[in-house]
Amino acid sequence: MIRSRKLVFASGLALALAALGLGQHVLEARVARESGHAVMAPRFEVDPLWPKPLPNHWVLGNVIGVGVDAQDHVFIVHRNDTFDAQTEIGAVQNPKLSDCCVPAPPVLEFDQAGNLINAWGGPHAGYDWPSSNHGISIDNKNNVWIGGNGTCPPPGTADCPAGTIDSFILKFTHDGKFLMEIGTPHATVDSRSTTHFGRVAKIAFDVPANEAYIADGYGNKRVAVLDMDDGHIKRFWGAYGHVPSDSNPGPYIPGAPLDPQFRNPVHCAEPTPDGLVYVCDRVNDRLQVFTKDGKFVKEKIIKPWTPGDGSVWDIAFSRDPQQKYIFMADGKNEMVYVVDRQSLDILTSFGDGGRQPGEFFAVHSIATDSKGNIFTAETYEGKRIQKFVYKGMGMVAENQGVVWPFRR
Repeated sequence: MIRSRKLVFASGLALALAALGLGQHVLEARVARESGHAVMAPRFEVDPLWPKPLPNHWVLGNVIGVGVDAQDHVFIVHRNDTFDAQTEIGAVQNPKLSDCCVPAPPVLEFDQAGNLINAWGGPHAGYDWPSSNHGISIDNKNNVWIGGNGTCPPPGTADCPAGTIDSFILKFTHDGKFLMEIGTPHATVDSRSTTHFGRVAKIAFDVPANEAYIADGYGNKRVAVLDMDDGHIKRFWGAYGHVPSDSNPGPYIPGAPLDPQFRNPVHCAEPTPDGLVYVCDRVNDRLQVFTKDGKFVKEKIIKPWTPGDGSVWDIAFSRDPQQKYIFMADGKNEMVYVVDRQSLDILTSFGDGGRQPGEFFAVHSIATDSKGNIFTAETYEGKRIQKFVYKGMGMVAENQGVVWPFRR
């Protein structure tokens, strides 16, 4: 009898909580509609318990890239040298200062539950490692591609001569075995080069065409397309489909005429199955769209009053067959936009500046998995990855703020 009563009570409590959540969602949707600022869009909630704590006293530096493989495992690449030597890496000091903390290896792999299942990367005999890694992508064969946006300041070293840049891409197997180094290492800026890159920001793939699209990047000012097997550069272009130029346009000034060239950094170049390529011209506060042969189609200006770091940091597409939505990371205004891919209109946004779950500090990179979940990576002092769980379509406000769980 006691057990039966407990079961009845537990069932009743679960139903009450479900009803409360549903009622809250209905109430918020009604308020949004009545305010005249409601929109139908994908809904998300932050998972404050993802990922699980790292082992071995490991901590993260600037998390500069995030990608998802075919098994929905989440890869990040971070800069494991971006720490305060006195407070954050005591265990690697000589003499040792404390038990905590130790920089984690540059590449970390998590499963859907947030468990760390592999870690690798960093300098090794047989290949060059970027002086500042940037961007991580997993292709259809589960190979891992990594870019780099570092420079070699004076006095330089034998491995990194002064005045040169990270001008290559690395390709590894899923578990970190070196496959290929693409480009001539430690070259100089040249947006018309067919042999090397110029501080690559991110890599994306057009699998049917066997091509990789390179946001090239922090030194060069172009999109470059290369063969995924042998790495040779097949074509490239600049803003509006122009021949790229390395001239210095000066600082971005809100309200000034639109720049005819990309500014550094060109931060993403993402192809779609319907023959388009979406390019993040980050500091110019714009997303440009091209055909896959570099013909300019259209552009969208995003918060053009955002100087400095700019507003268009990275994008990922929804996983429906039409890729109806773009999810855009804005690391300066500290939010993620949900954008209609056809019109390029912003439907809604979520996030806010801060360090709590669901808030952002320099949200830098973004990726989606097959379930529709979003993963974000934060650089500068953010130094973390977050998961936003897809909760289906629904009526949401134009600016949702922090999408905390159980709020609907």
